[in-house]
Amino acid sequence: MRIERHEVGARMSRAVIHNDTIYLCGQVAEDRKADITDQTETMLAKVDALLEAAGSDRHHLLSATLYLKDMTLFEAMNRVWDAWVPEGKAPARACVEARMASPELLVEISVVAALPATSS
Repeated sequence: MRIERHEVGARMSRAVIHNDTIYLCGQVAEDRKADITDQTETMLAKVDALLEAAGSDRHHLLSATLYLKDMTLFEAMNRVWDAWVPEGKAPARACVEARMASPELLVEISVVAALPATSS
């Protein structure tokens, strides 16, 4: 059983691959002072980069859990999300309101994705 860890730190790995499944740690915005649209866009760009580094992409998403600081941000976040998710490839998803690790963070995501069959 192979477990591959990417960008390993003392507390977490940014990505872990096991049995052709990629698990990403929580991703947040590049600029924590940006609005929900910009925070969502840069957060999803980080997901794209991590999936690419692991040999996959957003077409292979299995599940996503989104954490919002306040559910009043739900519609604005979803506008970015809906444009980002490939048509017909939406993952299983949950979205909850949560107290964030840093007060200026508005959104965080945790993703699970598959490796494409050609990468196996």
